Amino acid sequence: MAWVITRLCRDCVDQACVDVCPVECIFAHTGSDTAKFPNQLYIDPDLCIDCGACEPECPWEAIYEDVSVPDVFKEDVALNTAITAHKDAFEVPQHTDKDQPSPEQVASNKQKWGLAS
Repeated sequence: MAWVITRLCRDCVDQACVDVCPVECIFAHTGSDTAKFPNQLYIDPDLCIDCGACEPECPWEAIYEDVSVPDVFKEDVALNTAITAHKDAFEVPQHTDKDQPSPEQVASNKQKWGLAS
């Protein structure tokens, strides 16, 4: 079992999760194929030790256990797994502080991606 970063991270990319990951399994895409790998963070399921430290750190509420990913985000499980075949196009990002989103921004982001509250 591993954790999955869903599209709720897309274009938000907070990176608070990166700091708490004890095994550095959270990656950013550095390649040019942004159609296949959009601007978000990804968890390498082969490296993830299923500690769950990342989930409460995500202010966008974008991280789920793979078995608990909402149906609307099921494609994101495969997307996170796909990074294992493209390791040269990913790196652990350097954390940069970002402003925390408001509850309204989080709710709006969820609505944008089709997650009913």
